[in-house]
Amino acid sequence: MKKIFSPKLKRFVHEIYAGGFEVTGKKNVVFSALLGSCIAVCLKDRATGTSGMNHFMLPGKPRKGSAVSNRDARYGAYSMAMLVDAMLKIGANKNTLEAKIFGGGQVYEMALSNVAGANIDFIAAYLKAKNIPVLASNIGGRYGRKIYFFPENFDVYVKRINIKKILPAVKQQEKSFLQNRMP
Repeated sequence: MKKIFSPKLKRFVHEIYAGGFEVTGKKNVVFSALLGSCIAVCLKDRATGTSGMNHFMLPGKPRKGSAVSNRDARYGAYSMAMLVDAMLKIGANKNTLEAKIFGGGQVYEMALSNVAGANIDFIAAYLKAKNIPVLASNIGGRYGRKIYFFPENFDVYVKRINIKKILPAVKQQEKSFLQNRMP
């Protein structure tokens, strides 16, 4: 996570990278993420105002026999569990959580995998199983996204990013994670 003061927004912006998450009870921060096939989930407790956002790259959990830690937040199942647990620790109630989901763009061609679609399917099933209502989403498509989440009012602003303009480093990072995961 990178934290920078934005004179334009007059508050700190917390840039959340793949495998990261952040929670807050404060109102004067903004969470942001650059998404390709990754998913970001913005959560808010409608009763307490406690908020959080994650950014995961891969659905579910690592394959059996993987050397990956069982708390690797690049994976959706771990990322969601860690995000919810962190929110509960600062006062959220799991029965009053609401979600907004973003990302899952197919930003490059890969014949053997559709990680974007798998991420979308995973998060929809996860939130349904946990009875967390989804108030809004901006998922899928053939473009990336830059999102800005304002916890005080649960607004999320989305800027579409053309596939040809998405940072090559982001595309390479996603490919690298996928190749290391493939048998």
